[in-house]
Amino acid sequence: MKVLTVVGNRPQFVKAAPLSLALSAAGLEEIALHTGQHYDAAMSDVFYDELGLEPPRHRLDLRTAEVAAMQPAIAAVLERERPGWVLVHGDTNSTVAGARAARELDLPVAHIEAGLRSGDWAMPEERNRVEVDRISALLFAPDERSRETLLAEGVPGEIDVVGDVMADASIRFAPLARERYPHEGPPYVVATVHREANVAEGRLRRIVDGLSRLPERVVFPTHPRTRAALERYGIAPGPRVELVEPLGYLAFAALASQARVIVTDSGGLQKEAYWYGVPCVTVRPSTEWVDTVEAGANVLVDDDPEALVRAVAAARMPDERPQLYGDGHASERVAAALSRRMQAGR
Repeated sequence: MKVLTVVGNRPQFVKAAPLSLALSAAGLEEIALHTGQHYDAAMSDVFYDELGLEPPRHRLDLRTAEVAAMQPAIAAVLERERPGWVLVHGDTNSTVAGARAARELDLPVAHIEAGLRSGDWAMPEERNRVEVDRISALLFAPDERSRETLLAEGVPGEIDVVGDVMADASIRFAPLARERYPHEGPPYVVATVHREANVAEGRLRRIVDGLSRLPERVVFPTHPRTRAALERYGIAPGPRVELVEPLGYLAFAALASQARVIVTDSGGLQKEAYWYGVPCVTVRPSTEWVDTVEAGANVLVDDDPEALVRAVAAARMPDERPQLYGDGHASERVAAALSRRMQAGR
C-alpha cells in the first residue's frame, strides 16, 4: 500500500518528519517526492539530515516555483509509481502541482491543512488552498473552524478533523532544539520575511524600516530571495538587525522558541510561535491562522513600520491559551485514516 508525498519547501519538510514515522508504523509505504521548489541546501537538505528523514526517492531538482514546470514532472513520477494516495501539504505551488498531476491521472488526493482561509484573494496561497481543497478526495482539517469552512463551500471530498501535523513536529523537536542550543543573554526578536509580496521594494523597505527602529537586537535569518531583494534595492537594515544565513530546523527552532517576540510573514511560524509561547507580530494584512489573532497571541501589522514597532513593544502572550490545532497526534490520525481507506479499497 503506497502513499506518495509531495513536498517542496521548508514547512513541508518539517511536517513530513512525524508523518513519515506514522505512515511507516501504520504499515504504509511512503514514497517521497521533492519538487525542488526550495533547492538551496540550507532550505532543504539540512531538514532531512536533522529530522532523520529518509532521502526522497524522487528529487526533481526543478529549482522553480512555477506550477506549469512542476506538474508534468510530478505526473511522470505518479505514472510510474501509481500510488494508492497522493498526499499534499499546505498551500504552496508544489501543493497545487501535485494535486493537479494526481487529478490528471485519476489518483485520489489527500490534503493536509485543508479548509484554511485568510479571506485575502490577493494572496496566491489563498487561491492555492481553495483549488486543492476542491480537487481532494480526503481533506485533513486542523480544526472545526476549517471543517465548517469546507462544509460551507460544499467541497466534494470527505472531511476529517485531525489536528495539525506541524504541532506534532513542534512538540517532538522543540525541547531537543532548546537543549542543544540554549540561550543565555539579553532578550531578542526573531524576524523572517520571504513571501513574494513582501520582497517587492516598497513593502520590503517599510518592513525593514520597522525592524530597524526596534530598540533591541533583531536576528533575521534571511531567505535567499529576500537577501537578493535587499541587495537589488540597496536596502540596508539598521545596526541592531543581524542578517544571518538560513538555519537548520533545530537551530532555528531553538532561536525562535527562546525569542521575546517573533516578527514574520510565515504561516507556519505563526503557529509555531503560539506553541512555543512566544508572541507573534505578522507583517501581512491577513492570516489563515485567525485563531492565534483571536487568542491575543498574534497581531497583524501589514507593512506599517510604526505599527510594527508598537506591536513588538506591547507583545505579550495571553495568560490563558486555548489548545489550538491539535494535541500532537495528528500524524497518527492521518496515517490511520489512509490505512483504513486503502484496506477498504478506497
